[in-house]
Amino acid sequence: MKLRSALWTATMLALPFAASAQPVTGLYIGAGAGYNLTLQQNIKNLSFPTVGKIAGGLATSGNLNSGDGAMGLMSIGWGFGNGLRIEAEGNYRYSHAGGFNGTAFGSSGGGTTEQKYGGMGNVLFDFNGVSPWIVPYIGAGIGYLEIGENFHAYNTTTISGIAPGGLAVTGNNTRGSFAYQAILGAAFPVPAVPGLAITAEYRFLGTAGNRSYGGTATAPGAAPVPASVSLGPNYNNSFLVGFRYNFGVAPPPPAPVAAPAPAPARSYLVFFDWDKATLTDRARQIIHEAAANSTKVQYTRIEVNGYTDTSGTPQYNQGLSVRRAQAVAAELVKDGVPRNAISIQGFGETHLLVPTGPGVREPQNRRVEIIIR
Repeated sequence: MKLRSALWTATMLALPFAASAQPVTGLYIGAGAGYNLTLQQNIKNLSFPTVGKIAGGLATSGNLNSGDGAMGLMSIGWGFGNGLRIEAEGNYRYSHAGGFNGTAFGSSGGGTTEQKYGGMGNVLFDFNGVSPWIVPYIGAGIGYLEIGENFHAYNTTTISGIAPGGLAVTGNNTRGSFAYQAILGAAFPVPAVPGLAITAEYRFLGTAGNRSYGGTATAPGAAPVPASVSLGPNYNNSFLVGFRYNFGVAPPPPAPVAAPAPAPARSYLVFFDWDKATLTDRARQIIHEAAANSTKVQYTRIEVNGYTDTSGTPQYNQGLSVRRAQAVAAELVKDGVPRNAISIQGFGETHLLVPTGPGVREPQNRRVEIIIR
């Protein structure tokens, strides 16, 4: 019994979590924000024509320092109820990096700010059933990003007689690029709000191909000249928290309520053999049940009414119905019912349970009815 109670209690406590952790089904929306780290980017080429004392210009390669910042995204998707989801995502990333390094500038000063925004199409899979309070998931996506670079680099070493800080390359351009990403996350259902989950994610986002940005190179005593900076793929590590709300999740079912015990019967039928007032074994069982149930309800009296079928004369049947009622009453007293609580009455062949003509031996009409009032 204790084991059954413990299992019942555990089931009741788990119901809210089981309901909130059910698979994503139908339409959902999501959002998240967090930290973004843009990794070091390769400078494929940094060039400009003759400017000032730098005859023939300067062509060089190197790296754009890594930078960190913030990111945010919003998504709308559809869950198929089996762990599989598809979604469309809009995102924004901002980061601030230092200057160039490894170029002919030396380790250049200045800085670069970068903005990325665009859309992705993702496919994800939830590992439902791992735990009632956490649902891990993985995913991948492809899309298109606009990447804006605002750079300002200057030399930190003397170049062709130009003192540090004299040669500068600046630019502010946006270029588009194909993008892809991998997603690793976990959802934490909120039991109080069916369909709502808190999410935590790591995303790796990369772009394909090179991007070329136009700019301007300046030097002391010389007119500005066009400059070009070509950057390699852009890689990002993102860490974010957010929420997801699934419109297709039904509220948890109410806790089952134990059905009330049925009320004791208040009317009983005892049947007799033809032309008999003696009790059968089955009759005694029914009378015993009536006596036992009379102790479970409040009553003012117990009526014992006798009846017969239509065989025999009305006068004989009247007497037979009374004898049958008396036999039942005596058995009730034997089973513990107070005699003064019992009223006895015979109705002969009237009030037939099954209507018949005269002279018919109908078994269901040969009866005594016990009524607990």
